[in-house]
Amino acid sequence: MALTALEDALALYATTVRPLPVIERPTLEADGDVLAEPALAQTDLPRFDQSALDGYCFASADVAAASDQTPVRLSVRQTIAASGHASRPVLAPGTAARIFTGALLPHGADAMQAQERAQRDGDMLVFTRPFPSGRNIRRQAEELARGTVLAEAGQRIGPGLLASLVNAEVDRVRVRRRPCVRVFVTGDEVRPAGTPLKPGEIHDSNGPLITALLRHHGIEVPPPVHLGDDPEQVRTALAAALAEADLVLTAGGASVGDKDFLPATAEALGVRRVFWKVAQKPAKPLFFGVRDDTDGRQRLMLALPGNPGAVLISMVLHVRLVLDHLAGLKRPDLGWTHGVLDHPVERDDERARLVRMGLRHDAQGVARLNPLPRQDSHMLSNLGRADVLVWVEAGSAPVQAGAVLRWIALPE
Repeated sequence: MALTALEDALALYATTVRPLPVIERPTLEADGDVLAEPALAQTDLPRFDQSALDGYCFASADVAAASDQTPVRLSVRQTIAASGHASRPVLAPGTAARIFTGALLPHGADAMQAQERAQRDGDMLVFTRPFPSGRNIRRQAEELARGTVLAEAGQRIGPGLLASLVNAEVDRVRVRRRPCVRVFVTGDEVRPAGTPLKPGEIHDSNGPLITALLRHHGIEVPPPVHLGDDPEQVRTALAAALAEADLVLTAGGASVGDKDFLPATAEALGVRRVFWKVAQKPAKPLFFGVRDDTDGRQRLMLALPGNPGAVLISMVLHVRLVLDHLAGLKRPDLGWTHGVLDHPVERDDERARLVRMGLRHDAQGVARLNPLPRQDSHMLSNLGRADVLVWVEAGSAPVQAGAVLRWIALPE
């Protein structure tokens, strides 16, 4: 069976995965969600003409004739706070008002002088030169008008956008539903972390790795379910998961060994293979399939190889893209950028290598990539020092120091 090129595998998600249905939810609960339609401002910003500083407001026409020889004095007769108004205050002609930052500008005022620049003489505000209209005033709707598009469909709501939506009185948003995900870890030899091990057994690091990375993307899942090397148990569990989940993730049992049941079982349950086996190292035996049910729902399955290094690669590249497409992100992008290799690194003859490396920036701000030891797919001990994942193209000769390579950041 020919291997699917890594570039092709990553591109297939865009043509295969459909965004999840749209739901409406309170804006305050939507951090991390992706907008399904544009979000429009529900008010002008600012909502009213207001003071930009603490100081004094007045009519600029009242001080137009001010000079050193003929100063103009305005009586300060009121104080305008930033709240507590039953209606818009009114400034009497020829007077000024003490006003605070963000306070409603009174009728009759069109300028505002900062407190630290004002000249006071008792209850009088003194001017020795004219003052321009509009200075230090925030005009209603100068930032945006009601109905302005704050964010487009396909944009993820982060803390900054969430604050912007709340500020514009957008109380509810229409977003894509978050996916229902089920996780399975396979293998008779695998035991939960913290349990005593018999000879030949290992602790499960894949379940914690997968759930932690899903949580990093804002997705909470039930604890991973362990499946032994029993084809009937695998079939029963997979059938149940495909009946309820949008995405099923499995770790182990994806290759061609006698106990690797998952690809064949998935296909027997109606999952159409999109690809199986990718020209990448690690995680070559990755399986991706889709089932379109009669109720209109799409069921996705990614069967990941069992070595934890392969699980990491699969989650950081493949699962992340699937999640972004499910969320309806406008331009799903892993965020590849470029850096300079500090030390030579080996290639693989047939497959692109995904190499864990450290990252530093030199005095000129150039990203420098430092290959780490212990890169085999069963090894995770270098993750405490790994900052990035580096794409090393297939080839026979090593990549030399100074070469420019693509990298993406690993989740912190």
